[in-house]
Amino acid sequence: HQLLLTREWTTTMTSAGGDSTMISIESGETPGSGRSYLPPSSPGIGGSRGGNFILPLGGRGVNTGQNAISEYLMRLVQFDQMDFQYTYSQMVSLCRFAPGELYKATQIRRKIKNQWARDDPAFVAILMGMIAISSLAYCITFGVHGILHLLRVVVGSVVVDFLGTGCIMATATSFVANRYLRVQRVMTTDQQVEWLYAFDIHCNGYFPLFVLLYPVQFFLTPLLLQSDFVATVLANSLYAFAFIYYHYVTVLGYSVLPFLRDQNRFFYPVGVILIFYFFACLLNFNACKIMLNWYLG
Repeated sequence: HQLLLTREWTTTMTSAGGDSTMISIESGETPGSGRSYLPPSSPGIGGSRGGNFILPLGGRGVNTGQNAISEYLMRLVQFDQMDFQYTYSQMVSLCRFAPGELYKATQIRRKIKNQWARDDPAFVAILMGMIAISSLAYCITFGVHGILHLLRVVVGSVVVDFLGTGCIMATATSFVANRYLRVQRVMTTDQQVEWLYAFDIHCNGYFPLFVLLYPVQFFLTPLLLQSDFVATVLANSLYAFAFIYYHYVTVLGYSVLPFLRDQNRFFYPVGVILIFYFFACLLNFNACKIMLNWYLG
């Protein structure tokens, strides 16, 4: 947990206009230490005691909107600019069922860079690679014939299931949050949910879902594909837990935004998931069999 916070605080930022002089942070300091991160003669930025905001000097500030998305997409192929070690530590937090640690680092990123969303696409790049490799492993194990069928499974898992669903979820949830959950306060800056941050939340929720429904399911298929009722309950429980945890991570992601209210509404789809789970078990519909037949059959 402390590693996540320390690395987020020690990240430097370059403005969109090119190189700029940076305010440095003392090595080894962590938030809440009570020490100022600016020279003693410098006032705090943004009214924060101790000046624990880090902004570029002489730059044009942080890109938002379409500029931020364009820059994000360009960095997606610049692997030498990605912080893979920090990304792995985030994924470990999600696997340990501790997404709160991730969103504490998100709050610090807001203070440092004046944005909620990640500007490092390493999380997306790594997850796309993991999905592609896992899909290929399923194709090889279950004897998918034909290069076109193999490409359909692998590309579909990455482009449709992950990226396509992510774009839809980010657009829908950010619209709902900005339209219905935003709090209008007097004498405060009007804030909105960034689309990139909504996509970040999707990625955070999708990673544990991927772990459960790709690697874990892969090794449990000899058990889950049995014809008895116990196998059906185990398979459906695995799918139900994966999707419920996805929505739990979504709720946590929006809960850190101080300008929103009633974020628990994003947990409402869990009721639908539980209804589907109950009737699927009652009618002996095995989710594992259905999904494998859909993709690999």
